Amino acid sequence: MASNASDVKPHKSLILNAFVEMCSGHQSPGLWRHPEDESHRFNDLEHWTELAQLLESAKFHGIFIADVLGGYDVYKGPRNLDPAATSGAQWPVNEPLAVVPAMAAVTKNIGFGVTVTTTYEQPYHLARRLSTVDHLTKGRLGWNVVTGYLDSAARNMGQAEQPHHDDRYALAEEYIKVTYKLWESSWRQDAVIRDRERGIYTDPSGVRQINHEGKYFNVPGPHLTQPSPQRTPVILQAGTSKAGKTFAAQHAEAIFVAGHSPSVVAKNVKEIRELAASEFGRDPRSIKFLALLCPVLGKTEEEAREKFEYYRSLGSIDGALALFGGWTGIDLDKYGDDEELRHVESNAIRSAVEGWSKATPEVAKWTKATVGQHITVGGLGATPVGTAAQVADNMERWVEEADVDGFNLAYVVKPGSFKDIIDLLIPELRRRGLFWDDYAVPKGTYRENLYSEPGQSGPRADHPASKYRWNAGVDASDAPIPEN
Repeated sequence: MASNASDVKPHKSLILNAFVEMCSGHQSPGLWRHPEDESHRFNDLEHWTELAQLLESAKFHGIFIADVLGGYDVYKGPRNLDPAATSGAQWPVNEPLAVVPAMAAVTKNIGFGVTVTTTYEQPYHLARRLSTVDHLTKGRLGWNVVTGYLDSAARNMGQAEQPHHDDRYALAEEYIKVTYKLWESSWRQDAVIRDRERGIYTDPSGVRQINHEGKYFNVPGPHLTQPSPQRTPVILQAGTSKAGKTFAAQHAEAIFVAGHSPSVVAKNVKEIRELAASEFGRDPRSIKFLALLCPVLGKTEEEAREKFEYYRSLGSIDGALALFGGWTGIDLDKYGDDEELRHVESNAIRSAVEGWSKATPEVAKWTKATVGQHITVGGLGATPVGTAAQVADNMERWVEEADVDGFNLAYVVKPGSFKDIIDLLIPELRRRGLFWDDYAVPKGTYRENLYSEPGQSGPRADHPASKYRWNAGVDASDAPIPEN
C-alpha cells in the first residue's frame, strides 16, 4: 500500500564538522608515517589556515578542535608516557584556541569549536578569552565544555588526582552559570556608545557587577569584555554519563557521540532529548547530535579496502592502546598477548569487545592486539569503508537508527581524508539532498549556521543562557538579575 506524503520522513540536512586536534595523528595513532600525511605540520600556522580554507570551500559547518591537558600514561603504566611519546599518540599537543583567529582571518563562514575544561581554570579568565575570540571571529566560536578525564592533567594542575566524576560536573554546572552571567548579564547590549561629543566611550549605567557567590567560585565582575557577536559561544558537549546527560540536556546545543554502531548511541540520544524537554523545558530537536565517523573512501570498494589495509599496516598498536588506556583508565598491558578479552573480569572491556564483535564479526578473537588494531584507524568511533554511496548509506542508517543530526568527521591522513570526503562523499550527500549547497547565513555566526536560522546569533529562547540577557535599551532595574 502506498504511503501518504505525510508519512514520508523528511531528509535531515546534515551538519558536518571536521574533527581535529593540534597534534599529529589525533584519532589514528601512527598514521603520521603515511607518506602523504601532513598532520605533523600542526606547529605551522599555514597548516591550519590551509585546512580552514579547504573545509570552508566544501561548506563544512565547523572545525572542532579537541584538546587534552595531560599525556596518555595509563598503558604500560603507571605514569608511563613512553608508548604515547614514541607513537605520537596525541603527544605532543598544542593549545587550540590560539590558532582560531588565524583560521578566521582567511575564512568568512566556517565555525570553530574549541575544547576547554572547567576543572582547572577560573571562569572569569576563560570568559574573557572566549569573548575575545568570538569578537575576532565575528561570532564563529563554539566552546566544547569538558570536565577532563586524565589524572596526568590533574597532577600537572597541582592535584593528586582528578576530582570525583560527579563533583567535576557539579563544579561545571556552577562554572557555566558564572560565564552566562558574565556574557549575558554583566553588560547591556548597547553599553558601548563611543560618544565623541560628550567624551563617553561606555555608558556606565550599562555595566554592572554579577556578584556571584557560590560553592566553588566568588566572582563579583563585571565582565572585562563588551558583548561579542554571540555573547555566549555555541555550547558543545560530549559526556554521556548520568551527570553528563543531565548537564547536556540543560546546556548543550550540540553533542558529540561516539560508538561503533548506531545502536550504541541511540539510547543516549533519546534519553537526552527526553530529559531536555521534561526537566528543562527545551525543544529536544534544538539539540544537535553529531556522531564520530572516520570514513575511508575509494572510487571502488576494492580501492577503499586496499587503502584501509594500508592504513592499518602503518598504525601503532602501542599508540592505540595508550589512547584506550587514557579514554577508559584501563591498562591492557596486564593481559596476555593471546588472551581473549571477552572472558576477562572487567565489565568495561567485555562490553566494549561485545560491541566490536557485533560490528566487526570477521574478527575471530579479540585480544589486546586486535583491540589496538581496531583503534588505529578512527579511534573508538565508526569507520565505514567503501564507495561514497556505501558510506552515505551508512550515514543515513545513523540518522535513521540513532536520530543523529550530523557527524564529526575524523581523518586518517590529513588533509587527504578530508579531500576524499570533499571530492567523493559530499557530492553524493548533495545528490541525496543530505547536505546544503551553501551556508544558510553567509558571513553569519556559528550558531546561525548551526541552526540555519538568520538572526539566531545568541542562545535560543529556551536555552538557560537566554534568561540572563541584558538587552539594548533596557534599564538595569528591568533587566534580569542573575541569581546564585
